Amino acid sequence: MYIRQELPTDYDIVYEVIREAFAKAEHSDGNEQDLVVALRKSKSFIPELSLVAIVDDRIVGHILFTKAYVGHTEVLALAPLSVLPEYQNRGIGLSLIRQGHIIASVLGYEYSVVLGHSEYYPKAGYAPAVQYGIRAPFPVDDKDYMAVCLKENADRLDGMMEYDKAFGI
Repeated sequence: MYIRQELPTDYDIVYEVIREAFAKAEHSDGNEQDLVVALRKSKSFIPELSLVAIVDDRIVGHILFTKAYVGHTEVLALAPLSVLPEYQNRGIGLSLIRQGHIIASVLGYEYSVVLGHSEYYPKAGYAPAVQYGIRAPFPVDDKDYMAVCLKENADRLDGMMEYDKAFGI
């Protein structure tokens, strides 16, 4: 497996990967693939943080981090993370997250925030976002709204997360 930046020529394949990955997901609105299309067209899109995982010359996973804000501080929103069902539970998702964190750190980002499974994302260092002073703009259990600090000695935040309008929040 290897990971690289998503290219425009990947968009149709990635659309199907996301659709398939979320088709039977417990927590899904079924629109994750359309969210990615909208985010690519937004001011929050960071091409370097739209990554694909490739196995045997086939795109089997995708991750997207986009710009968001907590107060005046620019942070990242991780959404969505997608791996084809037949490739899940092989470490591909965690590899995509880790590579994204490396790139995000190089780009100067201090935090990444995710709404996700409280048993999965802590494997990549995520903890309840309230520990970092980040509050969700919608009702959610603290255990499911998580953040990771990407920089040692980063300033603690104090505010509500503001997503790109493409999220519809």
